[in-house]
Amino acid sequence: MRLSVLDQSVISSGSTAHTALKNTSALAQITEELGYERFWVAEHHNANGIAGTSPEVLISHVAAKTKHIKVGSGGVLLPQYSPYKVAENFKVLEALYPNRIDLGIGRSPGGSPETRLALTDGIRKSLNEFPRQVKDLQKYIVGNQHEKNAVTAYPVHESVPELWMLGVSHRGARLAAELGIAFTFGHFIAPLNGRRAMEYYYKHFQPSVHASKPKANICIFVICADTSGKAEELAASLDLWLLALGKGEANAEILSPEQVNRKVLSQEDKKVIKENRRRMVVGTKETVRLELMRLSELYNTDEFMILTNVYRFEDKVRSYELLADINF
Repeated sequence: MRLSVLDQSVISSGSTAHTALKNTSALAQITEELGYERFWVAEHHNANGIAGTSPEVLISHVAAKTKHIKVGSGGVLLPQYSPYKVAENFKVLEALYPNRIDLGIGRSPGGSPETRLALTDGIRKSLNEFPRQVKDLQKYIVGNQHEKNAVTAYPVHESVPELWMLGVSHRGARLAAELGIAFTFGHFIAPLNGRRAMEYYYKHFQPSVHASKPKANICIFVICADTSGKAEELAASLDLWLLALGKGEANAEILSPEQVNRKVLSQEDKKVIKENRRRMVVGTKETVRLELMRLSELYNTDEFMILTNVYRFEDKVRSYELLADINF
């Protein structure tokens, strides 16, 4: 089993964006030493509790602070941007850090309609253009400088960023398979859609210049602790953070266990929290090992991208340490 990391640079209550970003960098160094496969950073907008708004900038910083771990995006919200400019950004990163850059892309609108219009400078872009944008991105990444009148994304380097499609449904898996792109399924967003999506991806994958055979991983919330009680205490902060995000609270931060204990929850809140637990694995090393092994068989994958949002950075590090020590 290979383990990787997705970090959203979430801000804990009472802390700052500066600290959250410093912790992201520190976590990359720690997980590299622990043997993790890759380290991805997220892209979120108009959310005061999340510091990661510019994956390209953060990738450059993280790659400079590490030595060999692959660093990438999970993911760039392509519908809001120019495929050409995204290709340029990541080809510069690849030239700086050869064979270490992953370009993960997603179809997400990036937030509310108002947020998306701010991202596109007021241009109402259709999400239906996403397949065409991905094809254009593929062309620019590989390089087309020999085509007549072609616009080329420079710099041209002997290696190119590894392209990944992020999806939470059968539709995303289908596009990744058709275009021959590595695929990440977001179990941490839509756990009930995964089996169908992964089966389709493996069955219908078409080899391309980007990937000669199917390549996939699963992104999931995991909280691992020395005891089940400690794991549940940590997970309660994640429960309330997801609840706040689901309600559209722009300033959702990770609450401390003390703040969590003071919260009064409605029956509907408790129902949502129970449903959200399907998006995560919580427990001791043995509990987590058994569940990840089960999901590995369900999804036919040997790589999990682990997302751990808890209040204290030390508890996050401990969770990744325990995971790295599991004998799968």
